[in-house]
Amino acid sequence: KIDNVITNLGRNDILDKYFRGAAYTQTMRMGLKGTGTAVAADTQASHASWLEQGGTNAPVYTGNRPAITFNAAASQAISHTAQTFAITSSGTVFGCFINNGGSATKDDTTGTLFSAGDFTGGSKAVANLDTLSVTYTCNG
Repeated sequence: KIDNVITNLGRNDILDKYFRGAAYTQTMRMGLKGTGTAVAADTQASHASWLEQGGTNAPVYTGNRPAITFNAAASQAISHTAQTFAITSSGTVFGCFINNGGSATKDDTTGTLFSAGDFTGGSKAVANLDTLSVTYTCNG
């Protein structure tokens, strides 16, 4: 579980698409977040207080940022099937982030950083060959 910050750009993205009917594309991807506090002013290109994990920053995982598809909203919340990350080095994962419209490539700075935050259950130490499962729920 993660308590996250929805970024200013993420909020604007929702408002534009939902209320204005602006062109919508949904390419949601999940990445892993290192230590540090996410703030509303963070963007995918600029989040100075924390680093993305998985590529340049340990722990590393195989493949790209996984795409996520949300289930239908229920009880003022939306979630998805757990994403699994096949870990290939040791380290500590502190949380996750959600990107819309960006590249699946780890460490890529494109797209809209929708949200980022730390796991509510605390950080997770991982080692080579571990599998980390992450589920993201957004409450309305």
